Amino acid sequence: MSVKVNKMFASIASKYDLLNDVLSFGIHKKWRSDAVQLSNVDKNSNVLDCACGTGDFSFEFEKYTQNVTGIDFCQPMLDIAIEKAKSRGSKAKFLQADVLSLPFADNSFDVISIGFGIRNVDDVGKAIAEMGRTLKDGGRLIILEFGQPEGFFKGLYNFYSKKIMPTIGKLLAKSEEAYTYLPETAAAFPCKEDFLNIANGAYKFSKSNYKTLTFGIAYIYYLEK
Repeated sequence: MSVKVNKMFASIASKYDLLNDVLSFGIHKKWRSDAVQLSNVDKNSNVLDCACGTGDFSFEFEKYTQNVTGIDFCQPMLDIAIEKAKSRGSKAKFLQADVLSLPFADNSFDVISIGFGIRNVDDVGKAIAEMGRTLKDGGRLIILEFGQPEGFFKGLYNFYSKKIMPTIGKLLAKSEEAYTYLPETAAAFPCKEDFLNIANGAYKFSKSNYKTLTFGIAYIYYLEK
């Protein structure tokens, strides 16, 4: 992972949850819930949440199974996830690891997720191959990521992401740079069929599909091994 990206997320860790709520008007919680529902997770599922950040995706999975592990390369983000787990009485495990080199055996997990993190890795194909490797046969990879809205909503969203988000980031997190970087990478990252082509080129999945969220602001990608 890029040292620059690591430092950037470390610098906004303490305000990350607040900014997620403010900038998405809270809708990110519904997106995560939809993604977990799509994963078909159950009480026997062993789940790995990659790029888990402060743990929100991990905790959403924990509503259905007690076997959840979250990994992230940014320790300050993990520290917050660990504190949140303690306050919630959560059994989720959190550890520092890189999705490009997962410290797990082949065929270890029933469900693997990565929420708003795949566009930040240095090698998307390698990350997907690693997640595919550690999935069990029949396992599901769930990727939640930003995209580019289309139609009437496109202009409004572009103005919001380019002008409003950096300003709010500067005010609340003291980091205009981070909240300029985030929408810029989202605007440039492949989505829909283009992303599925990358995923299927990196690993041979038996099934792949996507679900559009909120006019194309984000997408859920479902890939089955």
